[in-house]
Amino acid sequence: MHLIITDAWLAKSRAIYLSGTKLVLVGFIAALVLMLVSASLYQWVFLKGAREGWPVVGSLVKLVVKDEFAQRDRFLRENLDMMAKRVGEMQAKMMQLEALGERVSGLAGVNPNDIKVTPGSGGALVASRSLTMEELQATLTDLDKLTDQRVDLMTVMESRLFDQKLKKMMIPTQEPVVGGILGSPFGWRIDPLNGRSALHTGLDFPAAPGTPILAAAGGVVVTQEYHPEYGNMIEVDHGNDVITRYAHSSRVFVKKGDIVKRGQKIAEVGTSGRSTGPHLHFEVLVHGVFQDPQKFLMAGRALPKPNLAVAPLSQARLN
Repeated sequence: MHLIITDAWLAKSRAIYLSGTKLVLVGFIAALVLMLVSASLYQWVFLKGAREGWPVVGSLVKLVVKDEFAQRDRFLRENLDMMAKRVGEMQAKMMQLEALGERVSGLAGVNPNDIKVTPGSGGALVASRSLTMEELQATLTDLDKLTDQRVDLMTVMESRLFDQKLKKMMIPTQEPVVGGILGSPFGWRIDPLNGRSALHTGLDFPAAPGTPILAAAGGVVVTQEYHPEYGNMIEVDHGNDVITRYAHSSRVFVKKGDIVKRGQKIAEVGTSGRSTGPHLHFEVLVHGVFQDPQKFLMAGRALPKPNLAVAPLSQARLN
């Protein structure tokens, strides 16, 4: 681009040549100057007019500010409504959790009234309005308190249920011989060796030699020895003065002091000691007194009735 500048008084002229790069640079500088001037004019006119209360400018500024506040308020309101909806959903879930907690507390033997719980509420919806920030904050605070109460109740119930589970696992209700047929029951009988009436202090489970013998409950092995009458004998202490005894085994896999789990293999069926054939002699003692083991086993699962009609002579009467 060529620019020719002519001076009428001096009758002179001057030519200026602008290349493409220079022309773009000049245009950019001109636009920047125009933007700075516009910004300065806005700053001076509108702010000064707003402060001094110019009629037209003051009204225009109020409209702009009002619109900005309206948009901000609408944005906050939409977010508050969304948060209030989520809080309502959380409250509904907490009510479901409370109902579940009451049912579970009955199983755990815990009285929910012993722990302070916020009472339920409800009623017909007559009218509704949007929550304020203060109301939403108060609702969240109440919900946080209710959550803490639910956590406390659930913690107590978990502890109680865990304690009940431990106690159940320590009661000898597991059959010591899986699928075993009951031979001689607990009680008075004719002794198979001397033919006299004698008290049979346990249950006999006829089985093939090597059949696994399982712990009827969890506990600690307090005795593992060879007894003249019981043969290879194991005694397991289950706590609360409850002891189970396993006799006549061929092989033993635990020793005194071992901790055994419910259903753990502790020995194998044999015919050691005072015995007429391979079987397990199983006893339960409470406070040192012999109990009928069948009462404990029946609590776990149905125990087969004694089958003495056609039993072989070697297994018909076992000690």
